[in-house]
Amino acid sequence: MPDADHSPDSARLLVTNQPGEVDRAQDQIVAAAERHHYPKASIFALRLSLQEAVSNAFRHGHKALPPTTPVTIDYDVGDSRIRVAVQDQGPGFDPSSVPDPTLETNLEIPSGRGLFLMKAYMESLTYNPSGNRLEMVYRHPGNEGG
Repeated sequence: MPDADHSPDSARLLVTNQPGEVDRAQDQIVAAAERHHYPKASIFALRLSLQEAVSNAFRHGHKALPPTTPVTIDYDVGDSRIRVAVQDQGPGFDPSSVPDPTLETNLEIPSGRGLFLMKAYMESLTYNPSGNRLEMVYRHPGNEGG
């Protein structure tokens, strides 16, 4: 992988569930965000959301697949927004079936918390029809237009 200072601001990464691979992909995307002057709070939101999305892809989407089966991460980082798409090779799911972790009846259930956090930090989350590709958009807080 190229040095962080020379990484492109958009790329497609294939990441397997192996030690260090997810971190390297995350570091490459964060480095691009830093080059575009996103503040620390934005970097935190990006890291957390990316970690949750990739973790869910491996834990749920790839639960029946070999650990060497890659997840695809597409990203595009610009001055006004970051777009990251995470796609697994699993059968997908219905996002509306995930329980709301803030409801009293679900407080003891760990499921849905990562998705809730991603919704809180990202401007938008959209899934493809089969539910195995998540696209997240984050707007730069200082560059609202464009």
